[in-house]
Order: sequence, then structure tokens, then C-alpha cells
Amino acid sequence: MKKFMLASLALLLVLTGCGKSGGKEELRVFNWGEYIDKSLIKEFEKENNVKVIYEMFESNEAMYNKLQDGSKYDIIVPSDYMTQRMREEGLLQEVDYSKIPNYSHVIPSLKNRNMDPENKYTVPYFWGNVGILYNKNNVDVKDLEEQGWSIFQNEKYKGHMYFYNSERDAFMIALKALGYSTNTKDQAQIEEASAWLQDMKRNIKPDYVTDEVIDGMESGTRDLAVMYSGDANYVLTKNEDMAYFVPKEGTNTWVDAMVIPANAPNVEMAHKWMNFMISHDASKAITEEIGYTSPIQEVIDEVTAPGGSFEGIESYVTRTGYEKDEEFFYDAKMKEILSNEWSRILAIK
Repeated sequence: MKKFMLASLALLLVLTGCGKSGGKEELRVFNWGEYIDKSLIKEFEKENNVKVIYEMFESNEAMYNKLQDGSKYDIIVPSDYMTQRMREEGLLQEVDYSKIPNYSHVIPSLKNRNMDPENKYTVPYFWGNVGILYNKNNVDVKDLEEQGWSIFQNEKYKGHMYFYNSERDAFMIALKALGYSTNTKDQAQIEEASAWLQDMKRNIKPDYVTDEVIDGMESGTRDLAVMYSGDANYVLTKNEDMAYFVPKEGTNTWVDAMVIPANAPNVEMAHKWMNFMISHDASKAITEEIGYTSPIQEVIDEVTAPGGSFEGIESYVTRTGYEKDEEFFYDAKMKEILSNEWSRILAIK
């Protein structure tokens, strides 16, 4: 998933150097930018007498390419579709869950998903969905309820919209608006979704954005935006005029999970890191620092309770069990098709 307030658009090494430190054992972690409470790294180092070498990446593809170039890590945190790809390509090793007692506290619905159907490789880190952030003063909630994703075709809001610049999210929205599966391979349905997006580009002309959507909606620059729930959590704590809506046509629900690469140098310490990060205290610290939803139900209950950090923040509690919500499946051919179509759509004047 796209993360809010990315520190850089390049790989960034933080908090440590690249070599041995006084002969200490090392753990190499590769995670999204701004996706951790950094004080936890020092805490883990102290508890385990280890030096954590922590790097950040900007996208799943950048992470994948770094691994393909020969870089070795003990822990990485891909999105679900990339986890599926890496599992299918033999790039991951199985997790020994007996070494992760805190795994028993993970929400059951986050296990056995398509990325890891036999539950052998993953430990959930954050999860959420994609929805619509809107200004309650300027957007009629009846329009959202009646039109769902098609509100992005409504000329009433022309000039007041942000749309996420991502082929996966764009086609998810168009396909859901048309009543189709996010993971369709039907060429006619893809063409219909492409036409939907082309019409929006020609007639509505939304602002196509990525991370800047967060500051824009926080400051009230626009009234409607496609947004990840974790980013919405952040904006909702800053701007009380905003609210979050998930259309009844369905959406993408996602899980970013910790996995261990097949060539990881320090597998034992990787398991300790996994167990530490889904402990109650660590998971609560991360969710309060970053804003994305914890995989631990007890933490969710605490931070959304009266007086909690996310009290009244509707986007924090992700919708579950809704049959029209889907996770993304990885398919190399479809990825290429959608990428090419999206480039063509963005080129429309």
C-alpha cells in the first residue's frame, strides 16, 4: 500500500550503518517509509543485543528489484499481491509459528488469505481498505450512498476531486462501479472499465495524485478523494470536516505482512522481530504513530474506545466479511495490460 508522508522517493538507510557494530549480531529489515515507531527499533536492539539495519522502500516493485539484485534481508513487508508473487516464485521461506506466540492474537480473518492460503509465510503488520474521503459540508452523503464510486463521474463535483494515480486502484474503482470483480481477466470488462476511466479523464478532469492527497484533504483543498483507510485515519484526526465512506459496490481490502526471504541471513532473529512487532505494546505504539490499523483486535478496541487515539474515526475499523470486498491477486499479464491502459488514459487531454 501507499504509505502517508513517505520520507523519500529513494531508498533510505536510517538509524544505523551498514557494517558490524562491535561484533554484534545483525538483523536486516526492509520496510515501507514511515511505517514504524522508530523508538521500537532501539527497544528491540536493547532487548536482543542486536544491531538492526533498517532500510525503507518506496514501492513493492522497488523492493522486489532490490532483492533480485542480490540484496539480502531478514524481514521484508510487502503488500499482499507482492507477497503472493514472491511466494509463487519461491522467494520466501516458511515461518515457524511456534516461535511467534503473539501470533495467536492476530485477527483470524487476516490469516489464510490469497497471498498465503495455507498460512505458512506471513505475519500481518497492518491492514485496511480503499475508500472515499469527503468534506461533510460540501458533499451530499446521499450522492455517495446512491452513486458509490460513480460519484467520480458526477459533474456537480467537477474541480473538487482528487483521484489516486495508480492503475490498480483506478481499475478497481471502475470495475467495482460497473459491478465487476477487481481481479477480472475478461477483456470486455477491462475495456468497459477503461472507457469509464477515459470518460472521467475527459469530462471530470480530477487531480491525479499520490501522497499529496493527504496534505490536500487535511487542508480542505478538495472535497472528494480516493484514499487508503490508514491515510484517512490521519486526516480525520486533523480535520473534523472530513468523513470516510466505503461504497456498497465493494472495494479492495489489503494486508501488508512481514515475511522472511528465502535467503535471509538471520532467520532466528527474524522470528523474534515478528513476535515483537505484533506484541500488544509494540503494535499499539506503531498504530498510534503511523495511523494504519493494527492486526491485533485488543489494540483496535483500545485505540477506538472513548479517550483512545482513534475514537470516532470510522476509517480505522475496516469493514470485514462483506462479500463484494476483494483482495488483489497478482497476475503478470494483467498487470502489464492495466499499466499500459492507465498510461494511455493519463495521456488524454
